Amino acid sequence: MLAALPNAFTYSLAHERGLSDRRLKGYVEDGVLERLGHGVYRKADAPPADLDRIEIALRAPEATLCLTSALSVHDLTDVIPSAIDIALPRSKRPPRVSAPVRWHRFHEDTFLVGRETIEVDDGVVLGLYSAERCVIDAFRLGHREGHELAAEALRRWLKRRGAAPAKLLAMARHFPKVEPSLLQALRILS
Repeated sequence: MLAALPNAFTYSLAHERGLSDRRLKGYVEDGVLERLGHGVYRKADAPPADLDRIEIALRAPEATLCLTSALSVHDLTDVIPSAIDIALPRSKRPPRVSAPVRWHRFHEDTFLVGRETIEVDDGVVLGLYSAERCVIDAFRLGHREGHELAAEALRRWLKRRGAAPAKLLAMARHFPKVEPSLLQALRILS
């Protein structure tokens, strides 16, 4: 019965597939399963993975790595955040997770702009904003995240092969308030 489940799964999926509460609890007690958080489990013999990201992805399917966490994934900063920056649409309520998370609520109209996904475990995906969206968000939220973070991210992004300022500015049009400051920074750094 356990073989029919993916490496990481929710209580709901286990129950759907016929795994009883008693058997689930027994697997955890025997060390066959690891409890990652409320209603989230992972097979103990599964290959190593980022357990925090797995828990987030399973508890909040719309969750998207953003800001410093996403900049770090794209190698656009050396800052290592103390908590994982995760964006959700404003209409969604953040779930309770054991992972250290800083929740951000982004407007539904722009939530999907630049959103991609990455696989964090076998069959488990987590949203990730593109490098361009991360740079835009760093400028857009510079008052909270720090203007130095935004400048460093843009500087690193411009050094990348294939970096196209026109593509960055086209995406920035979805965020009219950030466009002027981003354009000014591009003029200075280019």
